[in-house]
Formats: sequence, structure tokens, C-alpha cells
Amino acid sequence: MATNRIKETGNRLAIPVPDGTESGDALVVGDLPCVAVTDQDTWTEGEASVQTDGTWSFPVKGENPGGNVAIAVGEIVYVDTDGEINSDETNGKRFGYALEAVGSGETKTIEVKVGY
Repeated sequence: MATNRIKETGNRLAIPVPDGTESGDALVVGDLPCVAVTDQDTWTEGEASVQTDGTWSFPVKGENPGGNVAIAVGEIVYVDTDGEINSDETNGKRFGYALEAVGSGETKTIEVKVGY
């Protein structure tokens, strides 16, 4: 039997996060998509607990670098450096999948599946 397992599922982690991270923030740390479940520095300086799976409610904007675009159910969504979720694969980092549609140019709070 393997003896090097640290966590059974690895979907809840305490990791270093960007300054100012608050519970509920959409994050991509390195290339790891996650949601902060605690504020930064709650237990350890510079870290927060994050969840790397599940579905979450987030405002998503129907846009990409070319302008306004619709987002379909199942489409990959990205987090920009300013924390906005949209379909901007050029300037954002892959975050998860839209589970509801968003109209072109619209910002709508929808269910998003985190991870891939």
C-alpha cells in the first residue's frame, strides 16, 4: 500500500494567494483554478483555504478581446487579472465552465463549474 498520500481528495487546500484575497473570490493560482473559502491570512500569513472543485455563483461578462460575445452553456470561462470572469482566453487564465448562458455584452450571475 502507498504510504505517501497527504490528502485523500486534494480539493480543499491552504495555499499562498494574491494580496487582498477574500472568501468567495475566483482565483487562478499559477494555473490552478480555485475559489477562496477563507480570507487571506485567516490562519497563516499570505495563505487562504481554497476549493478546487464544485459549482459556484459568479458574475460572468459576455466579452472577449474582440468585443461583446455570448457565452453558451458548457463554454470555458477565464479569470482576468482584475478578477473578472469572461471568455477572454488571451488575457485570462482558464477557470472552469459556464453552466448557464450569458448574452453578448451582458454581465449575469450564473453557476460556474470550477476546474477542468
